[in-house]
Amino acid sequence: MIELLPERASFRVDEPVRVEVRGGEPRAAGNVRVLRLGDIVGEVSHDGGAWVELGVLPAGGYGVELVRDGEVLARTALEVASDTRGRLRYGFVAAYPPGADAEPVADTVRRLHLTGVQFYDWAYRHAELLGGGEQYDDALGQPVSLDTVRRYADAVRAAGADPLGYAAVYAVGPAEWGAWEHDALLDPSGAPYALGDFLFIVDPAAPDWLTHLREDLAASADRVGFTGFHLDQYGYPKLAERADGAVVDVAESFQTMIEGVRAELPEARLVFNQVNDFPSWRTASAPQDAVYIEPWEPQTTLGAIAATAARARLLGGERPVVLAAYQHVYDSAEASAADRATRLTMAALASHGATQLLAGEADRILVDPYYVRNHVVEPSTAELLRRWYDFLVEHDELLLDPAIADVTAAYAGDYNGDLDVSYVDAAVSEEATAGKVWRRITAAGGRLVVHLVNLVGQDDTLWDAARHPFGDPGAGSLRVRTVRGRVPRVRVADPDAAGHLVDVPLRADGDHVVAELPPLAAWQLVLVELDPEPRPSAPDAGETR
Repeated sequence: MIELLPERASFRVDEPVRVEVRGGEPRAAGNVRVLRLGDIVGEVSHDGGAWVELGVLPAGGYGVELVRDGEVLARTALEVASDTRGRLRYGFVAAYPPGADAEPVADTVRRLHLTGVQFYDWAYRHAELLGGGEQYDDALGQPVSLDTVRRYADAVRAAGADPLGYAAVYAVGPAEWGAWEHDALLDPSGAPYALGDFLFIVDPAAPDWLTHLREDLAASADRVGFTGFHLDQYGYPKLAERADGAVVDVAESFQTMIEGVRAELPEARLVFNQVNDFPSWRTASAPQDAVYIEPWEPQTTLGAIAATAARARLLGGERPVVLAAYQHVYDSAEASAADRATRLTMAALASHGATQLLAGEADRILVDPYYVRNHVVEPSTAELLRRWYDFLVEHDELLLDPAIADVTAAYAGDYNGDLDVSYVDAAVSEEATAGKVWRRITAAGGRLVVHLVNLVGQDDTLWDAARHPFGDPGAGSLRVRTVRGRVPRVRVADPDAAGHLVDVPLRADGDHVVAELPPLAAWQLVLVELDPEPRPSAPDAGETR
C-alpha cells in the first residue's frame, strides 16, 4: 500500500511544501500532480524517493495525487494558509504511558490534517495541574508520564498543529476542596453543585480562583510545551448562589474567565467548551480561538446539529466552528452502519461550515465524553476518515470560509427558478427529512455550491444511530438559469468517489442548462460557476505553479 503524507498539517504561505511517500516495494515512481478545485495546477516527476518537493504554493486547499500510467496510486490533501489557526480540525490524545512512541500521534495529525490536538486528562488534578511530579496517576487512576506528555506536545507542534492542554475551569476534587469551598456554587438545597461525588464546582470568575487558574495554565504552558488550552465545563449550573450569598450568572462568569485567561496568555490558542450550546450567545465572541460546542439532547438530529453549526458561525464571526459530536453508535452497531452515521454527521456539519472532533491517538475515535473510553477503528473507518478529512481540506474555500452564505431560499423552488436539483425516485427537501435528499445552496466567493445529502432509505434523521445502507434516489439532474453570453461550468465532488471536482456535461434547455449528476452515495458537493474563469492549462511534468 502506498500512502502520501504531508510533512505538516498546515503549511504557511512562505513555507516549502513537502509530501512523504510511504509504502510500496520498491516505492512507486510516477508523476505527482497538484489540484486546486479539481484543476491541475502543478505536476512534478517522482523518482520513487521518500519525499516529493512541491515548493512554495499560494494560500488554499489542494489535492495531491501520485499517478503512474494514468492510474492514481495514492492521494492526499494539503492546506497552505496565511493564518494556520484560521481552521480548527480538532483531534485528541488521552493516554500517556511511560516511553510511548510519539510518531503514531504525529502521523494522525499529518494524515488527517489536524490543526489542534486536545490533551485530555493529562494533569495531576483538576485544581492542581502540575502537582504530581514526573509520573503520577490522574484523578481517575490513569497513569501519566509527564515526559510522554511533553514528547507528544513536541511531536504535535512539529507536525504543524497546536497541542492544547485540557483544563476544567471550575472543577475541584475532594482533596483540594477545603481550599476552595468558599467559592462554591450551591444548588437549591444548599449543597455544592458537583459532577457526581468526584468534582465540586466553584464560580469560575471568583477572583482568587481565577488568579490560581491563570497561574496554573501559564506554568503548564511553560513546563509542558502547550501552545494553548481546551477550557472545559459541564453545562451547569446556569444561575446559582455562591457560598457568600451572591447570585452568579454563570454565563457572565465564563466570559470573565475567558478574558482573564486571555490576558494571562495573549498568544495561546484557547478553545472553550459551550456545552449543549451554553452559553454560546455570550461566549462565542469572547477572546477565544474557536466556537466549540458539545451537543447533547435535544440536539439529536442532523438538522439540529446543522442549525447549531450555522448559528455558531453567525455568533463567532471569523472563528472556526467545531462540534464535539461523539459517535456512541460504534459501541452498539457494526462498523458499516456506524460509518454511515459518521458520513451523515460529517456531511451535515461540513455543509454548514463546521468540523467535528472525532479522531485522535494513532487509531481511535471518540464514543464517550470520557475520552479514555475511546474506540479502536476498523480499517474501513480509518479509510473513511482519511478520505473525508482530505475532502474537507481540498474543498475548504467552498465549505469553511466564514464568508459563505446560505442562499437556498433565494435560488431554489419554482418561484425563483434559478437553481435546483431533482431526482427520478426521491423528493428533494431544504430540511433534513428521512427518505429525501437534503439540499442546501450556498454562495462561496462568487460561486454557487449545492450540497446534496442522501437520506433516502433512512427511517429517521438521528445523527448518532446506526444507519441503513444509502438508498438510491434514481437519476439526478441540476437545472440552472444561465447568464446571457456565458456558458456555466458545473462540477461535482464526492468524498467516496474521485474525491475532487469533476466536470459534468451540460445540455441547453431554453434559458437554463441541465447537468446530469452522477449517482449519489452519502454526500455530493456541486460547484456551479455561472461566469467561469478560464481553466488553467495543465503544466508539464517537473513544473509547479
